[in-house]
Amino acid sequence: MTGGVRGVGAGISAVFAAQGATVVTCARRPVEGSPYEFHSCDVRDDDSVAALIKTVTDRHGRLDVVVNNAGGSPYVLAADSSAKFNTKIVELNLLGPLSVAIHANAVMQSQPGGGSIINIGSVSGRRPTPGTAPYGAAKAGMESITSTLAVEWAPKVRVNSVVVGMVETEQSELFYGDADSIAAISKNVPLGRLAKPDDVGWAAAFLASDVASYISGASLEVHGGGEPPHYLATTTADIK
Repeated sequence: MTGGVRGVGAGISAVFAAQGATVVTCARRPVEGSPYEFHSCDVRDDDSVAALIKTVTDRHGRLDVVVNNAGGSPYVLAADSSAKFNTKIVELNLLGPLSVAIHANAVMQSQPGGGSIINIGSVSGRRPTPGTAPYGAAKAGMESITSTLAVEWAPKVRVNSVVVGMVETEQSELFYGDADSIAAISKNVPLGRLAKPDDVGWAAAFLASDVASYISGASLEVHGGGEPPHYLATTTADIK
């Protein structure tokens, strides 16, 4: 699990651990009190990724599931961004996960039972994302890579993505504002709330499990029903 120590990643790790999985997490910096095996790794550095995969495989004997969760972006309008900033965002959210997937696949192809790779995507890759243009573009690329790798690496390795909507985490106020703002935003979600990190975790666990053995190249949407079109808030039509 890349980026498995905070927010959505911590929720995914918790679900896998509860199902009996040996959870190994990585990030650039460790988090105190994490109950999972941790390794420092910058997914943007291919040598660092290769060393991580080798260490995990040597220690545990095999690598069954990889969840590509590391990613994110601060809010910067495109006109105010720099080429260096945009490159780093795409490296973190697209090229880094691709590197992780490539090194993981090399192990999975050579072991009995193959393996499963799950890329954590975002609805930002499917709609306008003002303030996070390179992030949205990278997440759109993630879905494309998912479907391509599913073809290239079959039948031994399955590759899927989870397309995540708004999630309530310990850092939600940085993105959505205070509790009142989160409550107001939640009203726009058909299911009436933001996702919890373990909602994403259960989706990832399903895709990793044997019950999803015929699912590959798929994008599973975890967004509470999506975001209703803006015109519905202004129309006078009686839509039911």
